[in-house]
Amino acid sequence: MLLKLTTSTRYVLLVLLLVLGIHSILSFTHEDYGRATSLSQTAAKLSWGSNDALDSIPDEYFYHELEPTPYNVTRRANATMLMLARNSDLDGAMRSVRELEDRFNRRCRYPWVFLNDEEFSDYNVVSGPVLFGLVPREHWVQPDWIDEDRARESRDKMVENNIIYVMCRFNSGFFYRHPLLQQYKWSWQVEPDVHFHCDIEFDPFAYMEDNDKIYGFTITMYEYEATIPTLWETIKFTRLHPEYVSPNNAMGYLSDNNGNTYNLCPCKPALWSNFEIASMDLWRGEAYSKYFDFLDSKGGFNYERWGDAPVHSIAAALFARKDQIQFFDEIGYEHNPYTHCPRGPGKWARGRCACDAGRSFDYDGYSSMRQWDRVQ
Repeated sequence: MLLKLTTSTRYVLLVLLLVLGIHSILSFTHEDYGRATSLSQTAAKLSWGSNDALDSIPDEYFYHELEPTPYNVTRRANATMLMLARNSDLDGAMRSVRELEDRFNRRCRYPWVFLNDEEFSDYNVVSGPVLFGLVPREHWVQPDWIDEDRARESRDKMVENNIIYVMCRFNSGFFYRHPLLQQYKWSWQVEPDVHFHCDIEFDPFAYMEDNDKIYGFTITMYEYEATIPTLWETIKFTRLHPEYVSPNNAMGYLSDNNGNTYNLCPCKPALWSNFEIASMDLWRGEAYSKYFDFLDSKGGFNYERWGDAPVHSIAAALFARKDQIQFFDEIGYEHNPYTHCPRGPGKWARGRCACDAGRSFDYDGYSSMRQWDRVQ
């Protein structure tokens, strides 16, 4: 028997069916969301392991206002943000500056120093003072005393082996001598095309100053052997000048046999200095200046491809006490393809991070973080 339905009855039934359908969809979605959240939390716990207990920056150093303005900050260190950039780096440089301003410097308004080998345009995304400087030509180009035939042969060989040649002599030994940097005690080296994935809700300069730290990093990795085949031979400098070596140094990070060789050859570990917060006194000191002059006399910046990362790393590990070197777990940082994301759900949430902890490079096979951990 067919049931005749009035127009109003059919309308009521249609509404009921729609409500039931929406309820089913929402229930299904909620279950999926709950399941996905649970899986993601489990994966996060597996990635972070027990490192959530690692909270190297005390709570007193964090800003507690929801949105602190630069005028809420009553203390600033004698520090600067530093970038060496060429005109061809302009787009990537602007992105790096904008991210670090948004994530950190909008609060503190530390000045920026930009160095280039030629004139370039002003940046309009910086909240604090800006200084532009030219790199002296003699610090930028190959020295006259280098054997150009030997250097060219080395460069050609690197091209054959698909090794990008970049001369890092300026960043290794001359940047801290630039007149614009003489007024500062601290510098934060920033490179074009890097990313900052978390709000930095404390002042790294203030923390380092208060706690006798002189060198800070976020990523540590193995150097490419083909770029520095003879660099470790220059460790003989420390044998010629044992007075410069700290008794409580981090040689155990660099070597398994008290300096006879780098550990895990053919790879070479380095604190990756495209992120580097450091006391300028480390570079200006007699130990580092003589160490760089010794390296420079060997020609490895031209005959090989000695980078500022291993050069700085060796110096920091040997001339400073190991407790003066700071791993900034709290700072989410990326230099493609490597990313550091803070370890521990508390830190990740506290810093309002946009990185994926599961992709963090810290204990990747090419990371030398385990070597760093063992000297702590």
